[in-house]
Amino acid sequence: NAEQAALLKLAAPMHDTGKIGIPDAILCKPAKLDADEWQVMQTHCRIGHKILAQSDAPVFQLAAEVALRHHERWDGSGYPDGLAGAAIPESARIVALADVFDALSMKRPYKEAWPIERVIETVQQSAGSHFEPRLVEIFATRLPQLREIQDHWDTREASHVSGMS
Repeated sequence: NAEQAALLKLAAPMHDTGKIGIPDAILCKPAKLDADEWQVMQTHCRIGHKILAQSDAPVFQLAAEVALRHHERWDGSGYPDGLAGAAIPESARIVALADVFDALSMKRPYKEAWPIERVIETVQQSAGSHFEPRLVEIFATRLPQLREIQDHWDTREASHVSGMS
């Protein structure tokens, strides 16, 4: 409903709060993480949950849930607890899809942005494994709006960067 959507809109950006507990050498590494580094990186879910769950406010309770569960996968192969299907809170299933879309379509210290066609194909191929198939269908119908939002922020960032030079 509209109230839950508004709450998730506020809570979702806090999904990676736990990364403040990850050393910069791992967080900003411009290459693939080794097994030990990956193990440390995976702790960000529990760190974020612990931080956000300190508040009784509904937005922080939802943010804590999302922080803990946004790397769980529909097929149970995710972390931190290997939850599958409907055992994963819907809020985290939604944020997981948005997070992957963002991660793949944006430049990162360790990779270039992927072409949008490749991102869409990857998301669609991940229906039933990484993502709930119903959410992938909804994602496909909302892609024009997502692209508009992305273009808005790309334009805003480009104008901010050019204004600084």
